Amino acid sequence: MGQSTAEAAEHIGTGSSNPLAALGCLYRRFSTPMQMVRHGGRITEVTPTHYRVRGISEKARLGEIIFYRQDDRDYRGEVVRISEDEVIVAPFEHSGEASLGQAVFAMGTLDITAHASWRGRVIDALARPLDGGPALFRPASEPGGTRGAPPALRRQRIAEPFLTGVRVVDLFSPLCLGQRIGIFAGSGVGKSTLLAMLARAEAFDTVVIAMVGERGREVREFLEDTLGETGMRKTIAVVATSDESAMMRRRAADTAMRVAEHFRDCGEKVLLLLDSITRYAHAAREVAASAGEPPVARGYPASVFTDLPRLLERAGPGEAGCGSITAIFSVLVDGDDHNDPVADSVRGILDGHLVLDRAIAEQGRFPAVNPLASISRLADRAWTDDRKPVIQRLKAMIARFEETRDIRLLGGFQAGVDPELDLAVRQVPFIYEILRQSPTDPLSRDPFAELAAHLKAKETSNGG
Repeated sequence: MGQSTAEAAEHIGTGSSNPLAALGCLYRRFSTPMQMVRHGGRITEVTPTHYRVRGISEKARLGEIIFYRQDDRDYRGEVVRISEDEVIVAPFEHSGEASLGQAVFAMGTLDITAHASWRGRVIDALARPLDGGPALFRPASEPGGTRGAPPALRRQRIAEPFLTGVRVVDLFSPLCLGQRIGIFAGSGVGKSTLLAMLARAEAFDTVVIAMVGERGREVREFLEDTLGETGMRKTIAVVATSDESAMMRRRAADTAMRVAEHFRDCGEKVLLLLDSITRYAHAAREVAASAGEPPVARGYPASVFTDLPRLLERAGPGEAGCGSITAIFSVLVDGDDHNDPVADSVRGILDGHLVLDRAIAEQGRFPAVNPLASISRLADRAWTDDRKPVIQRLKAMIARFEETRDIRLLGGFQAGVDPELDLAVRQVPFIYEILRQSPTDPLSRDPFAELAAHLKAKETSNGG
C-alpha cells in the first residue's frame, strides 16, 4: 500500500470527519498513470546496518523511501547511496527481517505535515502514534524533500526576550524568541532535567520535544512526571529510543523539525527541545559508515558536519508573517571534552551555549549551569540598560570568588585587605543559594527582584 493510500485508509478507518480529504489522497495517488506503477528491485545483500538492492539504480534518488512487505507487515528504509548497479538502503526497522531475493519497491520521499490535533500526542520518527491513541489526522502532504532554512535576508530579526522561569538562565544567559542555544554537559550532570525545566516556559503556543537515542525508561518519566498532563496539552513528542535503528534516530530530529516548522509557518511561537544533538550525530555517523563514507574526525564522516548546520539552521525566526522556532539542543560532550568535533561544530552554529559543570553538580547545586562559561549571543537584546551593569558586576564577583577558592581553602584569605574580595566572599554564597532551583519549584517571575530580595534578607540577617 502506498503512503497516500495508507493515509486515505487511515482517514476512513478512523471515522475522520473529513472524508473528502481521504478521497483527495486517493485521487492524488492515482491521478497519473506513472503513479500507478512502482519501480522495484531485489535485495542482494543484508547486514545488521543496511541492505543492498539491485534493479532500481536508474530511478532511485537519495532520501527516497524503499519498502517491502513480509509476514503481513511493511518494512521501510531510506536510500543513502546509489551506484551504477545497486543502491544501499538504511532500514528504519532493524534489517534482520530482510532476506536475499526479497522484492522491494520505491515509494517516493517521506512527507510529514503536522496538524493542530497532534498536540498532546507522542509519535515516532515516521509520525506514527506511540501513545496508544487514535490514528493521527494527516492533512494533504506538502511537496516532498527535506525542508531548508528560510532565506537569510527574508528572515525576521530577533528582538523579543522571554522568561524561561529558570533564574540562572534568565539572569546570566537570557534568551529571545527565535534563538537557538545549546546545553553542553557530560553524562549525568543534569541536561535532561534542565530541558524539562525550560519546557515549562509560558511564552510559547506549541512545544515540540525530540527525544533522540533516549533511554526507554526515561521517556514516560519525562513526559508524565516532568511535563505532566498540563504540559502535554501543548506538546508534541517525537521519540526514538536508543535501541531503535540508526535511521529512526536520525530521522526523529528531522520529523520534530518539520512539525515545528509547520506551526511556525502558521504564525505560532514554537519551542523545540532536542535531546540530544550528539546522539543524532552518532546516528548520522552510523548511517554514513554503512554507506561507505570514510571517517575524517574522531570517527565522524564529513557528511555529519554537513547535516548538522542543515538541521540547526532550519530553526529560528521565520519569514515575515510567520512565527518563530526557539530551539534548545542538548549536547553530550564525550568525556567532558567540550572541544570534541560535534560540540565544537554545534557551538559555532548556535546563538549561545549553557555549560553545565560537573564540579557544580558535585556540590549539589542544580541546575549546574556555570554562569561564567555560559554565553547568550543575544543577551544584550534581553537586558535593559540598567540591568546589564548589574550582571557584569555579579559575574566579576563570582569570577573573583572562584579564582581565589584554593587560596582561601589554604587559609590565605585575610578580611579587610581587599574590599572587592571581601564583598565577593560575603555575597557570592548567597547568590549561589538563589540560583538553586528544582523542577518542582515554581517558575521565576522576576529573577532580578528575587535576587535583590534574597541578598537584602541575608544582609539584614547577618547584620542582626
